Amino acid sequence: MKELPSAKFNHGFTLVEIMIVVSIIAMLAALAVPGFLRARKRSQASRIINDLRLIDSAVDQYAIENNKPTGAALAISDWTKYLKAGTNLYLTGTDIFGNTYGAQTVDSLPSVPTASKTALSDVTDNTFWSPYN
Repeated sequence: MKELPSAKFNHGFTLVEIMIVVSIIAMLAALAVPGFLRARKRSQASRIINDLRLIDSAVDQYAIENNKPTGAALAISDWTKYLKAGTNLYLTGTDIFGNTYGAQTVDSLPSVPTASKTALSDVTDNTFWSPYN
């Protein structure tokens, strides 16, 4: 029988090489994660702005169909009827943080819940929330 020649090289990675690759991946993750978190918070703020637009439209529709005068107060159950059924806003009248938008007034813009505005203050400023301050 003929013997196989002994291998001159070990085929694999050394512990140092693996540690270098892991440290590079960790550094890339450390750079990327804050950006992802900021983008997530910014999209949450955009969702609240969109909710406020929907609420404004729903209040206007309710007021027109029910002959409500300027300044009339509307309960949450009044304006949520004019939103898309099955959505969180339709079902609860709250934002993505669970803060209520509350009763609305005809011909007045809805406002951002204070707790939500505070939670997102590091990625938004007052001009972002305009005109729903």
